[in-house]
Parts: sequence; C-alpha cells; structure tokens
Amino acid sequence: MPVESMLNEERIKKYTLSGLWGNRNFPDYFNESVHKYPDKTAVVGPRGNRLTYRELNRLSDRVALGLLHMGIKKEDIATVQLPNCVEIVYIYLALAKIGVIFNPVPATYRNKEIEYIINFSESKIVIIPDVFRRFNYVEMLQELRPNLSSAKHFFVIGENVGEGMLSFSELEKHPWEKEYSPDILEKNKPGANDILGLLYTSGTEAQPKGVLHTHNTIISGEIAFAERLKMSSDDVCFMPSPLAHATGFAHGMTLPFLLGQTSVSLDIWEPENALKLMEKERCTYSMGATPFVRTLLDCPNFRKYDIRSMRYFLCGGAPVPKDLIIQGTNVGLRILPVYGLTESIPHVAGNPDDPPEKVYGTDGKPCPGIEVKIKDENRKDLPNNEIGEEVSRGPNVCVGYFKRPDLNEKSFDEEGFFYSGDLALLDNDGNLIIRGRKKDIIIRGGQNINVKEVEDLLLNHPKVYNVAIVGMPDVKMGEKSCAYIIPRPNETVTLDDVTSFLREKKIALFKLPERVEMIDDFPMTPSGKVQKYVLRNRIARKIEQEAQGSFGDG
Repeated sequence: MPVESMLNEERIKKYTLSGLWGNRNFPDYFNESVHKYPDKTAVVGPRGNRLTYRELNRLSDRVALGLLHMGIKKEDIATVQLPNCVEIVYIYLALAKIGVIFNPVPATYRNKEIEYIINFSESKIVIIPDVFRRFNYVEMLQELRPNLSSAKHFFVIGENVGEGMLSFSELEKHPWEKEYSPDILEKNKPGANDILGLLYTSGTEAQPKGVLHTHNTIISGEIAFAERLKMSSDDVCFMPSPLAHATGFAHGMTLPFLLGQTSVSLDIWEPENALKLMEKERCTYSMGATPFVRTLLDCPNFRKYDIRSMRYFLCGGAPVPKDLIIQGTNVGLRILPVYGLTESIPHVAGNPDDPPEKVYGTDGKPCPGIEVKIKDENRKDLPNNEIGEEVSRGPNVCVGYFKRPDLNEKSFDEEGFFYSGDLALLDNDGNLIIRGRKKDIIIRGGQNINVKEVEDLLLNHPKVYNVAIVGMPDVKMGEKSCAYIIPRPNETVTLDDVTSFLREKKIALFKLPERVEMIDDFPMTPSGKVQKYVLRNRIARKIEQEAQGSFGDG
C-alpha cells in the first residue's frame, strides 16, 4: 500500500544540497557500525541478555528474510506492541532492511487503542508478547481479531501462542538465509527518503495521530542531537523509556546504532534496578520523563551505587523543575533539559558544557540545523521574550500525518514550519522556555492523555451529566488526571464509579482519572467554553492546602 506524505522534491533538494540529508538509510549506518565493531555489545536487555553487533545483524537479517518469505513487502506496515526487550530491536532493524514500516505501540495500550491503530494503519503484521505485567496480550488479540480486516500474520513472543497465531521463535530460528541468495536484502533495500516509522501520538484529536518519519528525518535529527550533546561511539545509552515510544525509538534504538554505541534498556521501572544497571554497564547517558529522574534521586540507596560514568540524564516530556536539577547536581547527576514532539523529535536541548545554573528555567537551545520560532495567533513572528506558539522547521521534522491531510493543513504552514501547540518564548540568548500548552492534553509521566477521549466516554455514564478533565500537579508523575463532574440529579459520582466504568471500556490504564471532584457548574467563557485553567488552578490550590494540612497535623 503506497503511503502518501508531505515530502516533496523541493524539500529533498533543500536538505540534500545542504548536506543534512544523504542517500544512506538507517540499515546502511547500522551495517557500518557492524563492520567497525562486530564483537562489541550492541544491546543489553532487561534480563541481562546481550547481543553483539554481529549477532544483532544476523538475527535481523534472518527475521527480514522470513518476512519476505511470507510475502511481506516494501511499504507494508507492521504493528509491534512489545515492552523493552532485545527482540524489538532486531525486529525494528529487520523491518528497516526490507522497507516495511515500523509501527511501534506502547505496551500500555489496550483493546480500544490497538483495534483503532491496526485497522487505521492497515497493518499486515502484528507482533505481541504473550504476557507482560500480568496482562494477557494473546487474549486481547483473540478478542479483537474478528474486527481486524487487514492483518494477515500474528506473531507472539513467548510460550502462550494463541490459535491462528505464530510463534515468533519459528521466524527467528529458521535458517532462511540458506534458502535465499546473499543479495536478496540489497534488492529489497529502501531509499533514504522512504518511510521508516509510523509513530502514533495522542494529542488534541479524539484518536491517536500517526506521524510519518523517513530514514532521513530520523537520521538527521539524531545526528544533530548527538552533535549538541557531544556523543561518540564510546557512549553507553541507558533507556528506561519505552522503545515503542518516540523517545525510546529515536534515542534508545536508532541513535546508538548510528554511532556504534551500546544500548541498555529496562522494561519495568524500579529505581534501584536502574541504578544497578547503570553501574554494571557503565552507562554514560539516559533520557526519560521527569518522574524517572525524581524517583531515581529519591531512592534511599542512591549513594550506594557508582554511576560516575553518567555524563547526563536528559529530561523531557514535562517541564524540569529547578529543584530537581539542583538535587541532581548535589549528588553528582547532571540533568539536562530536552524538548520536542513525536512530529519534531527533540530538537531543543541543553548544552553539556553549560553550568547547571545556566539551564535553570530553560529547555535549551535548538540543535544544529533546526530552526525554532515563536508565532502569534496570526502565524506572525514574535520578538524575543514574547509568549506565543513554538514552531520548528528542519531536516528532523516529520513528513506529515498518516491519512490525515486535514491535520497536515492545520499543523504546518506554507514555509514548512510545524506548529507544536505549546506556548513558549525565546530569551535573548536563544534559549527556549516552555510556558504551557494550547493543546488540551495531560502529560502523565511522559505519556499523553487525550482528555476529550476520556470525557466522551464518561458522558455515557448514567450518573454523569457533564465532565471536564484537567491536569493536577503530582510530584512523581508531573501531572495526573482530575475529573470535575456535574452529576445527574440526586446522584453522587465516586472515583470508583468512574474508573470501573472506564475499565469496562478497555482504555489504557494510564488514562484513568485519579481524582474526582463534584461541581454544580463549570466556569465558562462568554462563548460557552469551559475555562479549564480555572479548574486547574482550583485543584492545584486544593492539593497544596491538603498537603499543608497534612504537614500541620503530623
């Protein structure tokens, strides 16, 4: 199925002539690393299983050949829902080698999200674990299969393989290389401007949006990122963020192999386990949302572990509090801010040479080759220190949304700038400072919650007359969801009423509200819109008062 995008000859010419795009695809860079470092550890899994570059190359070749044998071809889409593991790495590489579009899906997604993504993407392949964190993915897929029209092959990693599904081990263990000529992969090689990944992100839309990235957009963005952060083949990446999320995909299993690094991943976040891995593998950098860093620094045994090898922990997905940077500095862990979106994967970052006090209160500067501006409501440039919408343009920016020309028109201007929906300013030194969001989303631990989706479901609750969901501050997660509910006459709505109802709808658990406040009426604008900022301020004050009351009672 040909995948339409916004990529055009003008953009290709512009970035090719400037040297920011080339003719090599991601597997070309990986093969160069294989040639340079064949026996170097390429990847370390959560259980300590490790593969060298040579082994990773062999396994990805074998999986690629097996998929070709099954009739999978260039521009087919493969939906892969796996936790962090070595398998997801060589599956990604295998797909990239034959031009199959990698569609990673977080392990936290459930029936509703998975059914939509597979069908909308018209995925030909689906790959899942059998069980992870006590959730049975095989049962979920068996329930969904009658509604999945495009998927032809279902692979399961694990022992519990459902009826009509295939064991992934059969694909990776069969010696397909003996059945094909050595040049078969070269014949199926994708171009540098072909689509590499289809990454879904939740935002202001009712359904997740599919973001299209080519080999060139990802490669150029990661090279610019590495240049800003002064990375080399000597670095060791520690990736606790999901590899199926934009952060893990780009920085955990693309960037390391472009440079010949080692990538170490963790599937279930536990601070002390993270510290053990960082010490054992001599990790030099990491990246994750604010809650990862906070819980790491709050670990009682933090000083027990030698993590002096860590040059910095990159923190994004939510504003980085000044106290967190200071706390890290005091115990020898350098924290650097980063900023970006799935559409424009981190394009702003702190400089590792800057003293900690210089990064307080900013999100860093644009990476090399990437332009950042602030625009007003009329899409006109604003001067420094004035708040408007953050926009970016560069070789790293995606080539549009999958099957959503309406979003392309809304999110890009005729000059090629992508509109983030985030409110920000640029200071006189060129630092970006994020000040809020135009988008009505909540970022819980780095994961986006589309409140409209949850509100629409709750409006069907028999006790709910109206609902408005807002973010409330949380020390560990950054934000959590609070549902302000106007109940129907003579009804009382509890948190259990809300979560039980939503669980029945089988939405991802991280989207569940974690507090309910009943209210008689919503604060409204003259045009009839709910003033959510009033509700956000109200719940923030209430939480602060409760905390002060608890402290006083103690």
